Amino acid sequence: MNVIIENKELENERLELTDKDSVYFLGPNLTLRNCTVLLKVSARNLIIIGAQFTDCTFEVKQELKNHQQWIKASLKGCRFKGRLSGCDFGHWPEYGKEPEYQLGSIEDCDFSEARLDGCRFHGCDTTTLRFPKWPCFTFLDPVGRSRQLSTVRWPGSIGRVVIEDLADYPPSTSALTWFAPDFAKRSRATPEELRAVIEQFDFIVY
Repeated sequence: MNVIIENKELENERLELTDKDSVYFLGPNLTLRNCTVLLKVSARNLIIIGAQFTDCTFEVKQELKNHQQWIKASLKGCRFKGRLSGCDFGHWPEYGKEPEYQLGSIEDCDFSEARLDGCRFHGCDTTTLRFPKWPCFTFLDPVGRSRQLSTVRWPGSIGRVVIEDLADYPPSTSALTWFAPDFAKRSRATPEELRAVIEQFDFIVY
């Protein structure tokens, strides 16, 4: 079943997007202010088409994996809670030619209560964002800093697999956040080994 929420403005509402048999469409022409959005569906069941969210809280009750559609949303003053992995936020117009890809933005948002792993932030001022603390860590300007990051010895397979790949990320990538325990496990390292390297750089938030 398709649940379509479009062409309206909602304020101080609570939206529960939790039916696993439904596909939720947010937008076009949807504005939410001071709303709470409860998410408990997979990425393929959440379609965002140019929606605007201001001062909203997103409570992610089921890990949201590989959801790129946030880049078709305008996010301002929003708070995220829960687990997100492989998600993209902000302004990444090269991702698609449809008009809604030009609408993506993120500012003044708070991820301090979220667990992010492999999440990227595009075309934004990272000083307006609150990133989660350790065991999450965030590279600021990972593309521009990729050469500097490659000058140190990283534990496990991190240097070869991850750091060298940063130079190939979209130029719009303003920040990249990982969850240290999973990141280290995939790289055959420990979080402690990882943190020892992270602490050497003032452009890594942890």
